Amino acid sequence: MPEQILFLTGRLKQQFSSSDATVNQCFAEGLLLVFMQVKVTLLVVLLFAVVAQAVFAAGLLWVARHNRLPNRFLALLMLAIALWLLDGFFRVSGVYSQDPNWYFAPIFYSFAFGPLLYFYAQRLVKQSFVFRPRHLWHFVPVAIQASLYWWLRTESYAFRTWFWQTVHRPYTYRIEFIGTWLSLLIYLGLSLRLLRQYRRWLADNFSETSQLRLQWLRVLLIALAVVSAQWLGEVVLREFFGRYYTYDYSTELLGIVVFMIGVVGLRQADMQVVDFSPAPEEPEPTKDAAALATAPESRTAFSTTTRAQTVAASPAREPATVDPAVMERLRRALEDEHLYRNPTLTLAELAAHLGLPPRLISSTINNGFNQSFNDLVNSYRVAEVKRRLTTTDDAARLTLLGIAFESGFNSKTTFNRIFKQFTGVAPRDFSRT
Repeated sequence: MPEQILFLTGRLKQQFSSSDATVNQCFAEGLLLVFMQVKVTLLVVLLFAVVAQAVFAAGLLWVARHNRLPNRFLALLMLAIALWLLDGFFRVSGVYSQDPNWYFAPIFYSFAFGPLLYFYAQRLVKQSFVFRPRHLWHFVPVAIQASLYWWLRTESYAFRTWFWQTVHRPYTYRIEFIGTWLSLLIYLGLSLRLLRQYRRWLADNFSETSQLRLQWLRVLLIALAVVSAQWLGEVVLREFFGRYYTYDYSTELLGIVVFMIGVVGLRQADMQVVDFSPAPEEPEPTKDAAALATAPESRTAFSTTTRAQTVAASPAREPATVDPAVMERLRRALEDEHLYRNPTLTLAELAAHLGLPPRLISSTINNGFNQSFNDLVNSYRVAEVKRRLTTTDDAARLTLLGIAFESGFNSKTTFNRIFKQFTGVAPRDFSRT
């Protein structure tokens, strides 16, 4: 069978002129790959399935209408990982051993893992983020990596063999493998820090965060941290003990990661309402702002000009004390006007309702109530549910979930989680007491 394949590819080569040597070689190698006897094992089947799923999911992410730019970063990340897994597929399926010409195929873009992950997270939480030419330096290492493999692909098999023995295995392979690990570790740290800052900001600006918390992204980052730990083990085994592909599970772990991205990434909620941007320190609240907080007509009296003048004041440290008038105005808005019943209430909406700067409201909530905006609003929602369960006949005419919805919650999962967070018991257990 191999002799027939070589004869067939030899006859095909004669159909091309000598000027088409590169096309000739690639076509012949592709035909040879088709006729190869691939080892069929569970790992081979799983790797093939994961690579195919990654390519398909990346295509869906690329054309998705919501989260368009972040999804394209994620699609490119999936393709880069899928190509890395393709190398593992070639190795375990016997492709490399049957045709060594496939070594140095231009399928390695591992230096892009970290930057693509970081820019995905950055764009997901910050709608105003724009990818600019100055960001391209993050991708210089992967450009060098790709150029090396594309250049080697044009060289003869004899030259590639020499390069493997004298350059790649002792030098560039180490740079690529260890460099990918370091790059991924650095960008993982940056992404985790960004996510931590974002989740603190989210609690101070949104009363409903279940679709915006990016819990799955946190799980993804932790999974990649596990891959990095495994990668470190492989580096130690290779550098200090000369053991290649021993306890080498990074390929399998990356397969799990890319499968998770494909399944969950497509289900990410639209993040258009989110524009995370850590704000500078707010200036001292002026007397005008405090006076407006006490006035019933403050909602309309606080003009755009006055608001702009307040925000444009010279920056200063947030005051240690909180203006009681602002606190009282907040209490009235929540207790008397029941703004917490708006299931999607945001800090910006509350500030617009009060006619005061969002940072002043946030500072007052944090320092006066000693809570985040999210906790403050949800504490009123939980208090209303408890009141209606114990002092009214609502429990007889409404379901527990119906009471929760009328109190400002908009999902059963969020209601159960928040209620237990504040009371220590599940809603149904509380209603039975």
